[in-house]
Amino acid sequence: MTRSRCLSALVAVLTLVVAFLVAPPAAAAAAFTSTGVNQNGGNCLDLPDSSPTSGTQLRAAACNAGARQSLGFSPVAGTTDTYTISTQSGQCVDVSGASTADNATIVQWPCHSGANQHWRLVPVTVAGTDRTFNLVSVNSGKCVTPSGGSSASNTGLVQLPCSTANGRVWRLPGFTGGGTSARTFTNPLSQHGPDPWLTYHDGYYYLATTTWNSTVTMRKAATLAGLATATDTVIFNLTRPNGAGTMWAPEFHLLDGPNGKRWYFYYTAGREPYDLGTQRIHVLESAGLDPMGPYSFKADLLDPAQDNTWELDPSILRLDGKLYLLGTYYNGSQPMFIRPLSNPWTAAGTRRVLSTPTYSWETVGGAVNEGAEAIQHNGKTFIVFSASHCSTPDYKLGVLTYNGGDPLSSSSWVKSPNPVFQRSNANGVFGPGHNGFFKSPDGTEDWMVYHANNSTGGGCDMNRTTRAQKFTWNADGTPNFGTPVALGVTLPSPSGEPAAAPR
Repeated sequence: MTRSRCLSALVAVLTLVVAFLVAPPAAAAAAFTSTGVNQNGGNCLDLPDSSPTSGTQLRAAACNAGARQSLGFSPVAGTTDTYTISTQSGQCVDVSGASTADNATIVQWPCHSGANQHWRLVPVTVAGTDRTFNLVSVNSGKCVTPSGGSSASNTGLVQLPCSTANGRVWRLPGFTGGGTSARTFTNPLSQHGPDPWLTYHDGYYYLATTTWNSTVTMRKAATLAGLATATDTVIFNLTRPNGAGTMWAPEFHLLDGPNGKRWYFYYTAGREPYDLGTQRIHVLESAGLDPMGPYSFKADLLDPAQDNTWELDPSILRLDGKLYLLGTYYNGSQPMFIRPLSNPWTAAGTRRVLSTPTYSWETVGGAVNEGAEAIQHNGKTFIVFSASHCSTPDYKLGVLTYNGGDPLSSSSWVKSPNPVFQRSNANGVFGPGHNGFFKSPDGTEDWMVYHANNSTGGGCDMNRTTRAQKFTWNADGTPNFGTPVALGVTLPSPSGEPAAAPR
């Protein structure tokens, strides 16, 4: 070899060595917390009944069950895509018996260093969403899936050969690919947003509010902060003569229908121009699982025996496997009612009085109980409602607690003697009310959305702003909503929000 050829070879070797030394290492796996949402049915990876028992088979169950669906992903040292996955009980997701066979059960088991508790997150591209993966057992090379690839809730988890279909794909909304960074937001989420309803679904927040015209609108964002600048998109136009104008108090719920789960969009509307006496509750049905539709008109949700006055503020209560409509009507004052449903759009009986305004704090400017919203926690059921007239700064929230028995009987509900959320003069928040509830992206936090006015002179108009804040629970199991936060205060975003918006 000539001297020049030797020098060229040496330069080439040195170049490779330098490149090796200075090349950035592969990004290390980063710890995160997330739910796991199966892409065939939309159910979440779930620890049944928050069981502490070793060997409990995990399952796919309806989402929003809280901590038992919150999973801790801890990186395996020296890897870029491999994790141990912990459950609420502190145990690890495990292939039972370290089996490599098809249909071996996926259980929780005390954590150890075995390969049957190591899981690779293998990205899978799914149109219209992100952060979707196969959960691949390092021990067997097979994937976590509901038994048989079923889309049904409460299906036990097993391992089967990996694919991009048949329930093998999971969305991990808390995954960031490189650790988490603290997100924040400030209220308001909408400058003109009375009667807000907010849901987190499949990686996005969806917000609908009163429009007070013939359009139904919704805005969508990957982060809570993003809702403030998101566009209100028209998702439906009201044209029916008996419900074509003044759309208000919207809510949308994912419920079982004849064609599987669908979004049912409830709202109040009457004749155009505005006529209070004609206001009734109506419902739309989505064509699929997108909260933004498309929607078609489904029904006028009229009372079968007492359609003799206006009804407002529809909401849904699910209790002991049955479905109920909540609302308010006029009988000289404004009580709340409850009505049984045979399906999401059909009454199964006439309305029954749920709560009548009797305390002094419920009668400022008018005797009003409205905006009933159900929330359930640790086996208890509550209905949070708005009291007093919305034209006053003393519009506020009260709470009913279900004590068992017939939900249609007012005697089965006990009203707390004091309001649970009300004006804050110090924070410049007046008339806070007409709220809704939603979970953080990782399912570990409870949040409230509500509207309020910026001054004591605010009324029942489109200038009420949409706001959100986290709440907690008292030792007796009742909700603790705290004090409404001033506009412009920087607040931590809900847990599990991505560090970057979805692709």
